[in-house]
Amino acid sequence: MNTKVPIYSISGETKGEIDLPEIFDTEVREDLIRKAFRAISLSMRQPYGSSPLAGMRRVGHTTRPGLGISRMPRIAGGSRVVGIASAVGGKSAHSPRVTKNLYVKINDKERKIAKYSAIALTASSEAVKRRGHRFKEDLKLPIVVEDGLEGIAKTKDAIALLKNIGVYEDIERSSEGKHIRAGRGKMRGRKYRQPKSVLIVAKNSSALKAFRSLPGVDVASPNSLSIRKLAPGGVGGRLTIFTEGAIESLKEVNP
Repeated sequence: MNTKVPIYSISGETKGEIDLPEIFDTEVREDLIRKAFRAISLSMRQPYGSSPLAGMRRVGHTTRPGLGISRMPRIAGGSRVVGIASAVGGKSAHSPRVTKNLYVKINDKERKIAKYSAIALTASSEAVKRRGHRFKEDLKLPIVVEDGLEGIAKTKDAIALLKNIGVYEDIERSSEGKHIRAGRGKMRGRKYRQPKSVLIVAKNSSALKAFRSLPGVDVASPNSLSIRKLAPGGVGGRLTIFTEGAIESLKEVNP
């Protein structure tokens, strides 16, 4: 099914229409989106654990039978037990190990279906609203902008573009939603949490520096699209802006 969407100019005016690629007609599998997001997120964990020698660096001695003391290994000249986990002052029992495999597997076919489903959900107004994004009611998704977007070099021009299209309200939502994280994470270099806002997909994503400083905005190229960008938290329907070139690149993908 060929679906046409308008192409917007930098000034926010409609300058034509474009056919969406077949990938936007993919049957949505939200269960696989959640599964893929979980596998990717868990696989990014950093291994941690105690030293293999922790609690074993002190030499323990045992006494011969008949001296009225148990045969646990103890420090010479004292009663402190060492080398075992079942005694006070002993080593840690079953502590974390850096050798543990934290990678979570997922089938390639499931991963691809999850990615294609997340791309298809960017064209669903219901799914985008369900995520809490704000945009003009008469805006047809996904949003396609001319390739001149890649030439924007100043943040004030990027803000003007987003206002012209009608999605800048979502940037304000992200800025107002920034809050201090609950829990110990605030002591570990991640004090604040901020809602995700617009995702901008362009063939030359390195040229989108003007957008990166905006609250909640992410940029990507068609080749670097991932579940973590398309469906943050494992929930599809992110408000996404594609350039004409990015849409043409997606036409080469056979779902």
